[in-house]
Amino acid sequence: MKENIADNAREAARFTNAQRAEVLTQALPLMQQYDGKVVVIKYGGNAMVDDEVKQQVMSDIVLMSLVGVRVVLVHGGGPEISDMMKRLGKETLFVDGLRVTDQETVEIAQMVLAGKINKTLVSLLQTHGGQAMGISGLDGRMILAEVRDERLGLVGEIVGVNIQPVLDLLDAGYIPVISTVAGDANGNTLNINGDTAAAAIAGALGAERLIMMTDIDGVLLDKNDPDTLIPEISLDEARKLVQSDIVSGGMVPKLECCISAITQGVKSVTIIDGRVPHALLMELFTDEGAGTMVRGS
Repeated sequence: MKENIADNAREAARFTNAQRAEVLTQALPLMQQYDGKVVVIKYGGNAMVDDEVKQQVMSDIVLMSLVGVRVVLVHGGGPEISDMMKRLGKETLFVDGLRVTDQETVEIAQMVLAGKINKTLVSLLQTHGGQAMGISGLDGRMILAEVRDERLGLVGEIVGVNIQPVLDLLDAGYIPVISTVAGDANGNTLNINGDTAAAAIAGALGAERLIMMTDIDGVLLDKNDPDTLIPEISLDEARKLVQSDIVSGGMVPKLECCISAITQGVKSVTIIDGRVPHALLMELFTDEGAGTMVRGS
């Protein structure tokens, strides 16, 4: 009886190892395809809330880096900013989905984004064996912005990107981890929408891919039915969707960022559910992928 159990266990182990080898064999051509290519990952919002998933995402990013992908991680942190404001007794106000940002709010945003979140992600990447360096849009005047709308206060519209600091880190073997605060021409700090910043950075890098990790499956024909996921659309189809009644709410600005990134030279942009285990690896290293891809051509 004991011998049969041991035999079955060994057989199961051999089967599992064979499966693992088969997965690696199938993934190899895609790994070679992305070797030396720049992939920008936008990570933020509710996709960052679960600590276990966050650990897994960081591990996947390190793996991508180790197989030759030049990964750039751009992060937001809206929920954590809101949480900190609540703890400090400050009310959060939104206009058209964007946070109204006075001087105190932008200081809180800078503290949370460029401080707590940025350094936490850097530490996690290094814990998983990666080499990471945290910077913000203020460093090296990387992101230059101007006030977007007086109603929003210190919320910036990007007017220029100095991508050299990011290239320097990539060339030195680091994973750049970028928080989305920026400066204006007079040295004032402005809060920047994370998706918009990721699109601008990916465009300035001429990235092969921009992957936007969010808390939804992707673009759905019916927002209440995950089985209606659209796996791939063209740039023209994305523009039509933005003008249609099919997408609404937060998906509209995400699709607009996809369109912006591609018009700036990014080859494709994918919206994926960052809460799904190993969604990044599925998107890059499997034929099926994950989420919705907007392709440039």
